[in-house]
Amino acid sequence: MSDPTPQSGSPDKEPASEAQAAQNALGNTERAESATGPTRPASRPEPEAERKPSLGRLFLDNLWAANTFTVTLLSLVLAIVVGAILMIVSDPDVLHTYTYITARPADALNASWTLVSEAYANLFKGSVFDPEAFSGWLNGSNGWQAVLAPISETLTYTAPLVFTGLAVALAFRGGLFNIGAQGQATIGVILAALAGFLLPLPPGLHLLVAVLAGALGGALWGFIPGILKARAGAHEVINTIMLNYVATYFLTWLIVQNGVQDPTRTDAISKAVDTSAQLPRLLGDNLRVHAGILLAVVATWAVAWLLNRSTLGFELRAVGANPDAARTAGISVTRTYILIMVFSGILAGLGGSNMVLGSTASALTPLVVAQIGFDGILVALLGRVKPWGVLLAALLFGALQAGGNRMQSYSGISLELVTVLQALIVIFIAAPALVKAIFQLRAARAARLQTSLAKGW
Repeated sequence: MSDPTPQSGSPDKEPASEAQAAQNALGNTERAESATGPTRPASRPEPEAERKPSLGRLFLDNLWAANTFTVTLLSLVLAIVVGAILMIVSDPDVLHTYTYITARPADALNASWTLVSEAYANLFKGSVFDPEAFSGWLNGSNGWQAVLAPISETLTYTAPLVFTGLAVALAFRGGLFNIGAQGQATIGVILAALAGFLLPLPPGLHLLVAVLAGALGGALWGFIPGILKARAGAHEVINTIMLNYVATYFLTWLIVQNGVQDPTRTDAISKAVDTSAQLPRLLGDNLRVHAGILLAVVATWAVAWLLNRSTLGFELRAVGANPDAARTAGISVTRTYILIMVFSGILAGLGGSNMVLGSTASALTPLVVAQIGFDGILVALLGRVKPWGVLLAALLFGALQAGGNRMQSYSGISLELVTVLQALIVIFIAAPALVKAIFQLRAARAARLQTSLAKGW
């Protein structure tokens, strides 16, 4: 007899129904994930898309980083600070105030500030801008020439430094250390001056011949170490050093020879270059800046094009980077070495011709070239051996030399301090790790800090 109470199902079917329900729920979850993607835990929010930093953010990140611009700027600051300390130490009156600094510290601070600020103010007034001359021009007490005189002097000193700096930089890029720019400039100034007062040529043509003669002299003096390096493997540093001495003593001997020495003088000075062979002045006869600065800008553009746009420039840079690999690639290393030194000599010879065909001097003297060849090494290093960087470095060095003359005259600071400033700038730039440690700079991201040096150095 059956139980009258209705049954919902047998006991063995209930577990099967529960398993089926769980399987259906799992299937629904998988289908939902396939349609909408996998679900994430609520406690882990989905990460945001990575955004590229803005230009402003990049600027701020690299403002205090060890990039080329920051290191160069801070090197200038350090050189100025060290130069100020040297001024204080070398002045006995100011130094005396430090003997009683604990009693009256204001005396030492005021005397130091007066000395340093006056010296650097005169450095600026003599090289860039003189407010007193500008005020005098406005009230009619002086002409506009006095306002442009500082810039004129700076550009006059800059022009030959651009050429010698480019001469050294070009050799650096080719893997050679050309420290013979001084000798190449000396031979260039000799041939330019000889063509300037020995050849009776009409204006225009006379200037062109004199400039080409200076370039030819530098090319000849650069070819000698180039061929010795390429053919005999002689180190260019030794060769160029020796040729510097040969050129200097040859100039000293030549000046006092008949036909070259000024017959009205008894000292070592040659005849004056004819006016038809002199570079024209850009701002009138009262200001010394001449067309040599325009030639310097053209030369900078030409060297930049040669290095970055020409096949020869590619070969030059390849040889400078790895001569063995360049030789394997079919580049003539011998030919490239010779061309590097010839082109460097041409540039240095043009720098020398600027010294006698421009307004710096009009005759040969034993010191007519000054130190433009050796200063060219500093200019090349400061400009990172890049053409436009060399131009800016030469402009800085020209400003230091022009302003140093006024600083010596008005402040009584020795002109040798300018040379010390130049050396300090190069020392700090050549030691970026030191600058980075002093100012706690971060590692550069956007730009790498590099100091390109020749293989032979």
